[in-house]
Amino acid sequence: MPKRVLYPIISILLFSVPWFGGPGYFLFGAFVPMLLIQEEFNGPKKKGIKNRFFTWYTLTFLCWNIVNVYWIKNAVWIGAIAAIIINTILMVVPFMIYHYVWKRAHRALAYTLFVTAWIAAEYIYLHGEISFPWILLGNGFANDVKAVQWYEYTGLFGGSIWVLIMNLLIFKAVKKYRNAKNILHFILPVLVAVVPVTISLMIYYNYEEKEAPIVVEVVQPNIFEEEKFMTMTQREQINIILELSQNAPQNVDFIVTPETSVDHGIWENKLEENITLGWFKRFLFDNYPSSSFVLGATTYRRYDENNRSITSRTNPNIDFWYDAYNTALFIDTTDIIRVYHKNKLVIGAETMPFYEQLKFLEKFSLDLGGFTGLMGRDMERTVFVKDDNKKVGVAICYESIYGEYCGEFIDNGAESLFVITNDSWWGNTAGHRQHFAFARLRAIEFRRSIARSANTGISGFIDQRGDIISRTRWDERTSQTGRINLNDKITFYAKYGDMAGRLACYVFLLGILYYVAYSRRKKDHIVK
Repeated sequence: MPKRVLYPIISILLFSVPWFGGPGYFLFGAFVPMLLIQEEFNGPKKKGIKNRFFTWYTLTFLCWNIVNVYWIKNAVWIGAIAAIIINTILMVVPFMIYHYVWKRAHRALAYTLFVTAWIAAEYIYLHGEISFPWILLGNGFANDVKAVQWYEYTGLFGGSIWVLIMNLLIFKAVKKYRNAKNILHFILPVLVAVVPVTISLMIYYNYEEKEAPIVVEVVQPNIFEEEKFMTMTQREQINIILELSQNAPQNVDFIVTPETSVDHGIWENKLEENITLGWFKRFLFDNYPSSSFVLGATTYRRYDENNRSITSRTNPNIDFWYDAYNTALFIDTTDIIRVYHKNKLVIGAETMPFYEQLKFLEKFSLDLGGFTGLMGRDMERTVFVKDDNKKVGVAICYESIYGEYCGEFIDNGAESLFVITNDSWWGNTAGHRQHFAFARLRAIEFRRSIARSANTGISGFIDQRGDIISRTRWDERTSQTGRINLNDKITFYAKYGDMAGRLACYVFLLGILYYVAYSRRKKDHIVK
């Protein structure tokens, strides 16, 4: 088999292993075959060489994306296609920058721009208007928590930088393997691999959680879409949730239900009068008067014609405007119901990027959570405070993969994180397992215990070191009780966020400016 066929296949396999539950260490060699191809393409000049080089890179990253996020199509085909195309573009561009500079400037600059361009692309994708950061390199260590305890300082961008540097070092070692005098090329990648892991293990085995327990019941009703939206009534679904909630012990502090557990007729203008929410309040009065529900819901807010939001909607059958929200509700036995609205909305299902410019496309927006069209969102990361001063932040679904975003809950005082989600749209694919694993990285970054309630799984509990305390299986109707510790300490990452990503962006810009100056100086020298 020709190298130009074999090498991309090797890269695709190495890239994919961590997202299917394997060790993240496979990523250390995933770029090496592509870097070797890049060198081969810079041999004797051949007609059309640039186009073939671009094609091989594009096909490699396209296949990697298809293998790793194909499952999105189970929810919405257009979402899968968009994610694959955008991801591929963002991966190809840093390589083309590297290729261009490699041919025209010294190697150190090319390597620097390769690393920083890739990290800058990840950073922009994580924080941009269009965002689906599922396969950022740092996420590849979600099942290797003992090796990345230093994420509490760097976040996942530290992992991405580690992967890129390791690939460059291994690439250079492969090139120099015939020359025994270049022993440094073999020692250096070993050190760069071993030292971070050693530091991480020291952090892991020396970390002790402060004893500050809360008792949480996570509910997994296991109601699939056809049942939820077609065959079961809202009352039947709520009965399942309440029946499972009765498995909680009497000393339970929080009962947590999945995203959109209640999805009909919840108007925020009259929350306290809502009959459906009254059932949950009555359940607490009768069974757990000192406990609270954290309830996933679909809610609505009505507006007057002259006082509506940019995301509000109407239809020919009503004479008012309203917003729809993907919501977490905090319900206890008091008269006040507290609200948090999801901010990181799913593109094409809950929101449209660049809405002002593309509003005419709204009719093509597809349904992923019981809604069609633009949904409202919160700008503030609301923290729910129990009457005995227990503070929790609630990330709704996809929000849990955004590290710096979740850090805003910590800034607002959250001592634990809850994740409520409905992963049933993706079916029994790698998607729901990856989503659960990413929560382990949030636990490390903030040293916060996590309770996760997923409609069809995986639900469970994660401690402050990222270890799984307990978990449910996929596709089972159950609930689970967990005892987790609160923590009010602020990690370096919680305080400074994605500083590693921002720093990489600055270095990339400086590198580009240096290259421009270098090229101008070189050109002037040749002319002279």
